[in-house]
Amino acid sequence: MNEKESKLLLVDGMALLFRAYFATAVTGQFMINSKGVPTNGVYGFVKHFLTAVNHFQPTHVAVCWDMGSKTFRTDMYDGYKSNRPEAPIELVPQFDLVKEVVECFDIPNIGLQGYEADDCIGTIAKAMKHETEVMILTGDQDILQLLEDDISVILLKKGFGNYFVHTQHTFFEEKGITPKQMIDLKAFMGDTSDNYPGVKGIGEKTALKLLQTYEHIEGVLENIEQLTKGQKTKIEQDLDMLHLSRQLAEIKCDVPVTCSLSDSIFNMNIDKVMKKFTEVELRGMSKFLSNSKVIV
Repeated sequence: MNEKESKLLLVDGMALLFRAYFATAVTGQFMINSKGVPTNGVYGFVKHFLTAVNHFQPTHVAVCWDMGSKTFRTDMYDGYKSNRPEAPIELVPQFDLVKEVVECFDIPNIGLQGYEADDCIGTIAKAMKHETEVMILTGDQDILQLLEDDISVILLKKGFGNYFVHTQHTFFEEKGITPKQMIDLKAFMGDTSDNYPGVKGIGEKTALKLLQTYEHIEGVLENIEQLTKGQKTKIEQDLDMLHLSRQLAEIKCDVPVTCSLSDSIFNMNIDKVMKKFTEVELRGMSKFLSNSKVIV
């Protein structure tokens, strides 16, 4: 990875918020404030956020969000994410509240109706990689397809402050394919969490072997007579779903969102942040703030 003077941290806001919410909701710790608003997700989000900022010391930060469940992918395939339950009632008011808290850090909240946070992250990462080192903070392995020379992915692990930092080299060591081939990998395998099937009967092991041998879906189809009878039959039976699954799996990197370095400078005004924390009743955060080196 080239050494650049600046580092942009792109935060997958929903990944952090949901992880934080469910970690405490399981025991019923919703942390309802004096206004009757639950804050457990927001509290955990801020803790994850500040822990990562302290650890990776970015010069620039932006947070990306999903903007509702209806996207171009649900238009393409009505089963997409249809297995997901409605957001828990205690989480709903925290969607707007967490964005208010992000605003107090004077960094952008970015989201676009019809697209997922991943698409915003992908678009910004690809646009900014020439100007700055880009780090993406998420718990979502789908984003690994974005790995490049100047784009790394910080995967959240259990607890706070535990990370696995993926580069395109670590990804290749682990999977034996390039990050871009992950799109075709998911097209073959499908994705149970996003609820699309891929090719029935083709799992990760077979899909990896096919891609290592034939590089991409087109290569597999050009050489379909070389496959085992079972593989050939499965692929031919699910050919339309294979192509559709590829479209669903690919993060769009050309959506109409922007984020300049000047917009995303991380230069925290501690008084402003503390005022917001007091208003929302997020207690015990001062120790995380005191560790943050970029303070005015």
